[in-house]
Amino acid sequence: MIAQCRLLAVALCLVALRVSAACPPQDFTPPRSVRIDGEAVLLVVHASAGFDPRYATKHGTDQAIALARSRRMPVIYLQDDSPGRDYFADDCEPDYRVRSQGGELGFDLSRVSRLYVVGGHLEMCLSTAINEVLLQWAKQPPRNRTVTYFMDAIYSNGKMIDPSDPFYKDFDRFMGIVGHGRPAGEQWPKLTLLETMGVIIREEHEIDYLKQILPRWDRTFPKSHRIDLTLNGGSPHLLRTAEGKRAATITFRFLDSAINLQPPNCSSPDVGAGCDR
Repeated sequence: MIAQCRLLAVALCLVALRVSAACPPQDFTPPRSVRIDGEAVLLVVHASAGFDPRYATKHGTDQAIALARSRRMPVIYLQDDSPGRDYFADDCEPDYRVRSQGGELGFDLSRVSRLYVVGGHLEMCLSTAINEVLLQWAKQPPRNRTVTYFMDAIYSNGKMIDPSDPFYKDFDRFMGIVGHGRPAGEQWPKLTLLETMGVIIREEHEIDYLKQILPRWDRTFPKSHRIDLTLNGGSPHLLRTAEGKRAATITFRFLDSAINLQPPNCSSPDVGAGCDR
């Protein structure tokens, strides 16, 4: 009986922790009021248990926001009209909280050269948000820019994985495991992008998959832009060469986690020479 009471107490504490973690109701910022003057920004797209019922991306999301705070980088939350209690980021005070049903922005990020992204869906709302930024960049004078994906903080339904892919059976099996026994409201299971990489395993297959899930840069940037992709600091994979000797480069960078960018000498806002910028 005592053991049962202890278990009940633990369960009640866990429920209380979850309730206390929810942010109080807050107003949305009109998109026209968003002002980003710096070179870098973190975009948090629909970080919600309504879409990620396993909370699989919560830790990665909180780490990414902590990184942004340590570098005095603006943080923008995109939220839809689902219950606010479902949004699980610990930080309740983003620089801007904008209503966005499908990942649409409606505000200007054209001056940003380093875009960091978390949330999802990778194939839907997150893709929409990134595409809007790329379109804004394409209208500006060419310069080097980077989109960084923190893979432990991005959720996906794997819709770009084809039954003909060599890792499909492993993916299908793993997706079945994480979705097993879920209530009817959670019948569309999600994995983190990092978990998907763990299923794929082989780097050449990982690169091929990441190429498929990129936004349509080929329709956005003229041939005067070089396009490449990097995975966890590895050598760039050239997606398209550019015309001219001083061409601007658009880099799509995939990192396991924001923790990768937080070595001890990078923990303060006054980052050292060895830190990612």
